[in-house]
Amino acid sequence: MDPKLVTPILVAAFVLFAIYRRVRRNIGRQRVQPTRMRFRVIVLGVVGALVLAASVRNVQLFEGMLAGIAGGVALGWLGLRHTKFETTEQGRFYTPHTWIGLAVSALLLGRIAYRFMLVYPGAHAAAQMGASPFASYQKSPLTMAIFGVVVGYYVAYYVGVLVRSTQPSLPG
Repeated sequence: MDPKLVTPILVAAFVLFAIYRRVRRNIGRQRVQPTRMRFRVIVLGVVGALVLAASVRNVQLFEGMLAGIAGGVALGWLGLRHTKFETTEQGRFYTPHTWIGLAVSALLLGRIAYRFMLVYPGAHAAAQMGASPFASYQKSPLTMAIFGVVVGYYVAYYVGVLVRSTQPSLPG
Protein backbone atom coordinates (compact mmCIF):
# COMPACT_ATOMS: atom_id res chain seq x y z
CA MET A 1 0.00 0.00 0.00
CA ASP A 2 1.18 3.49 -0.82
CA PRO A 3 2.26 5.27 2.41
CA LYS A 4 0.68 8.50 1.14
CA LEU A 5 -2.74 6.82 1.23
CA VAL A 6 -2.53 5.60 4.83
CA THR A 7 -3.40 8.93 6.45
CA PRO A 8 -6.39 9.73 4.20
CA ILE A 9 -7.72 6.19 4.66
CA LEU A 10 -7.37 6.41 8.45
CA VAL A 11 -9.05 9.84 8.51
CA ALA A 12 -11.87 8.56 6.30
CA ALA A 13 -12.35 5.52 8.55
CA PHE A 14 -12.46 7.76 11.64
CA VAL A 15 -14.99 10.10 10.00
CA LEU A 16 -17.20 7.19 8.92
CA PHE A 17 -17.08 5.75 12.44
CA ALA A 18 -18.01 9.15 13.93
CA ILE A 19 -20.92 9.44 11.48
CA TYR A 20 -22.09 5.94 12.39
CA ARG A 21 -22.01 6.76 16.11
CA ARG A 22 -23.87 10.05 15.56
CA VAL A 23 -26.60 8.34 13.56
CA ARG A 24 -26.79 5.41 15.99
CA ARG A 25 -27.53 7.77 18.91
CA ASN A 26 -30.65 8.93 17.06
CA ILE A 27 -32.13 5.48 16.51
CA GLY A 28 -33.77 3.22 19.04
CA ARG A 29 -33.76 2.92 22.78
CA GLN A 30 -30.76 4.53 24.50
CA ARG A 31 -29.54 4.20 28.07
CA VAL A 32 -29.38 7.51 29.93
CA GLN A 33 -25.68 8.10 30.60
CA PRO A 34 -25.51 11.31 32.65
CA THR A 35 -21.71 11.60 32.67
CA ARG A 36 -21.40 11.30 28.89
CA MET A 37 -24.33 13.63 28.31
CA ARG A 38 -22.90 16.28 30.64
CA PHE A 39 -19.54 15.97 28.87
CA ARG A 40 -21.22 16.44 25.46
CA VAL A 41 -23.18 19.45 26.72
CA ILE A 42 -20.02 21.04 28.11
CA VAL A 43 -17.93 20.39 25.00
CA LEU A 44 -20.63 21.55 22.58
CA GLY A 45 -21.41 24.55 24.78
CA VAL A 46 -17.77 25.62 24.94
CA VAL A 47 -17.19 25.09 21.21
CA GLY A 48 -20.43 26.90 20.39
CA ALA A 49 -19.52 29.82 22.67
CA LEU A 50 -16.03 30.07 21.14
CA VAL A 51 -17.40 30.06 17.60
CA LEU A 52 -20.05 32.61 18.57
CA ALA A 53 -17.42 34.84 20.17
CA ALA A 54 -15.21 34.56 17.09
CA SER A 55 -18.12 35.51 14.82
CA VAL A 56 -18.86 38.78 16.70
CA ARG A 57 -16.64 40.71 14.28
CA ASN A 58 -18.84 39.78 11.31
CA VAL A 59 -22.51 40.66 11.83
CA GLN A 60 -23.78 38.20 9.20
CA LEU A 61 -21.87 35.30 10.74
CA PHE A 62 -22.97 36.28 14.24
CA GLU A 63 -26.62 36.54 13.18
CA GLY A 64 -26.38 33.22 11.33
CA MET A 65 -24.95 31.50 14.40
CA LEU A 66 -27.58 33.04 16.72
CA ALA A 67 -30.42 32.09 14.37
CA GLY A 68 -29.05 28.57 14.11
CA ILE A 69 -28.78 28.21 17.89
CA ALA A 70 -32.35 29.46 18.31
CA GLY A 71 -33.59 27.02 15.67
CA GLY A 72 -31.59 24.19 17.23
CA VAL A 73 -33.01 24.87 20.69
CA ALA A 74 -36.53 24.85 19.21
CA LEU A 75 -35.82 21.52 17.48
CA GLY A 76 -34.32 20.15 20.71
CA TRP A 77 -37.48 21.09 22.59
CA LEU A 78 -39.63 19.50 19.86
CA GLY A 79 -37.49 16.37 19.90
CA LEU A 80 -37.73 16.19 23.68
CA ARG A 81 -41.52 16.39 23.53
CA HIS A 82 -41.51 13.35 21.22
CA THR A 83 -38.99 11.37 23.27
CA LYS A 84 -40.22 8.40 25.26
CA PHE A 85 -38.73 7.78 28.69
CA GLU A 86 -38.84 4.58 30.72
CA THR A 87 -37.37 3.20 33.90
CA THR A 88 -36.70 -0.52 34.17
CA GLU A 89 -34.74 -2.73 36.52
CA GLN A 90 -31.78 -2.31 34.14
CA GLY A 91 -31.85 1.49 34.46
CA ARG A 92 -33.32 4.59 32.83
CA PHE A 93 -33.79 4.73 29.08
CA TYR A 94 -35.02 7.14 26.45
CA THR A 95 -36.10 6.61 22.88
CA PRO A 96 -35.42 9.73 20.79
CA HIS A 97 -37.59 10.88 17.92
CA THR A 98 -35.62 9.30 15.09
CA TRP A 99 -36.41 11.73 12.29
CA ILE A 100 -35.56 14.95 14.11
CA GLY A 101 -32.12 13.74 15.20
CA LEU A 102 -31.39 12.25 11.80
CA ALA A 103 -32.48 15.47 10.07
CA VAL A 104 -30.10 17.55 12.21
CA SER A 105 -27.22 15.13 11.53
CA ALA A 106 -28.02 15.00 7.80
CA LEU A 107 -28.18 18.79 7.64
CA LEU A 108 -24.69 19.10 9.10
CA LEU A 109 -23.18 16.29 7.01
CA GLY A 110 -24.82 17.59 3.84
CA ARG A 111 -23.50 21.09 4.41
CA ILE A 112 -19.98 19.84 5.15
CA ALA A 113 -20.01 17.67 2.01
CA TYR A 114 -21.34 20.55 -0.11
CA ARG A 115 -18.80 23.03 1.23
CA PHE A 116 -15.99 20.49 0.86
CA MET A 117 -16.84 19.90 -2.81
CA LEU A 118 -17.19 23.61 -3.42
CA VAL A 119 -14.09 24.70 -1.49
CA TYR A 120 -11.70 21.79 -2.05
CA PRO A 121 -10.28 22.93 -5.42
CA GLY A 122 -9.32 26.33 -3.98
CA ALA A 123 -8.20 24.94 -0.62
CA HIS A 124 -5.25 23.09 -2.14
CA ALA A 125 -4.06 26.24 -3.91
CA ALA A 126 -4.55 28.31 -0.73
CA ALA A 127 -2.50 25.85 1.30
CA GLN A 128 0.35 26.05 -1.22
CA MET A 129 0.35 29.86 -0.97
CA GLY A 130 0.52 29.72 2.84
CA ALA A 131 -3.10 30.85 3.39
CA SER A 132 -5.62 28.94 5.49
CA PRO A 133 -7.32 26.29 3.33
CA PHE A 134 -10.36 26.46 5.63
CA ALA A 135 -10.83 30.24 5.49
CA SER A 136 -13.87 30.02 3.21
CA TYR A 137 -15.59 27.65 5.68
CA GLN A 138 -15.42 30.45 8.20
CA LYS A 139 -17.08 33.03 5.94
CA SER A 140 -20.47 31.45 5.31
CA PRO A 141 -23.47 32.57 7.38
CA LEU A 142 -25.38 29.46 6.25
CA THR A 143 -22.62 27.17 7.48
CA MET A 144 -22.57 29.06 10.78
CA ALA A 145 -26.36 28.77 11.05
CA ILE A 146 -26.25 25.02 10.44
CA PHE A 147 -23.49 24.63 13.00
CA GLY A 148 -25.63 26.69 15.40
CA VAL A 149 -28.57 24.35 14.80
CA VAL A 150 -26.41 21.35 15.70
CA VAL A 151 -25.04 22.99 18.85
CA GLY A 152 -28.41 24.35 19.96
CA TYR A 153 -30.21 21.07 19.28
CA TYR A 154 -27.82 18.74 21.06
CA VAL A 155 -27.21 21.02 24.05
CA ALA A 156 -30.95 21.64 24.56
CA TYR A 157 -31.87 18.01 23.91
CA TYR A 158 -29.26 16.47 26.21
CA VAL A 159 -30.02 18.96 29.00
CA GLY A 160 -33.70 18.10 28.59
CA VAL A 161 -33.01 14.36 28.69
CA LEU A 162 -30.90 14.80 31.83
CA VAL A 163 -33.60 16.84 33.55
CA ARG A 164 -36.46 14.53 32.52
CA SER A 165 -34.54 11.38 33.41
CA THR A 166 -33.99 12.54 37.00
CA GLN A 167 -37.69 13.07 37.63
CA PRO A 168 -39.18 10.41 39.89
CA SER A 169 -42.03 9.63 37.54
CA LEU A 170 -41.10 9.57 33.88
CA PRO A 171 -44.03 10.42 31.63
CA GLY A 172 -43.83 8.85 28.19
